[in-house]
Amino acid sequence: MLTYIRWYWSDDDRWNYDELDADRWALRHVELRGSDGVFVAAASLAEVLIARDSGTVGAVSEYERRYGVVPEAPFPPPEPALKPALESLSSGEFERLWRDARRHLEQRTGT
Repeated sequence: MLTYIRWYWSDDDRWNYDELDADRWALRHVELRGSDGVFVAAASLAEVLIARDSGTVGAVSEYERRYGVVPEAPFPPPEPALKPALESLSSGEFERLWRDARRHLEQRTGT
C-alpha cells in the first residue's frame, strides 16, 4: 500500500512530498522551494534504477541534474532531531504536484 506525505525542511526552506511504499521508502519525491514556490525536484526511484542499469556512463548524474535526487533511506530520517512535522496527502494531490513539477523541470531543462 502506498502512502503520501508532505513535510517541511526548514534548513533548506523546502516542502517535500513523497510517495512511500509499505516499508516507507520513497518511490517518487517532489521538492518545492518555500520562498518562491519553484519546483526543484521530481525524482522517481524506478527511473533512477533504469538510468543506473542503462550502462551509460553518467546516466544517473544526468538524471539527478534534471530531476533531483530520490531519498536514499526509509522515511523518517534516522536522527530524532531531524524529525519533521508530517501531513498526509491524497494520491490525487500528489499526482497533481508530480505532473506540475515534472512539467516545470522539463521546461527548465528543455526536455
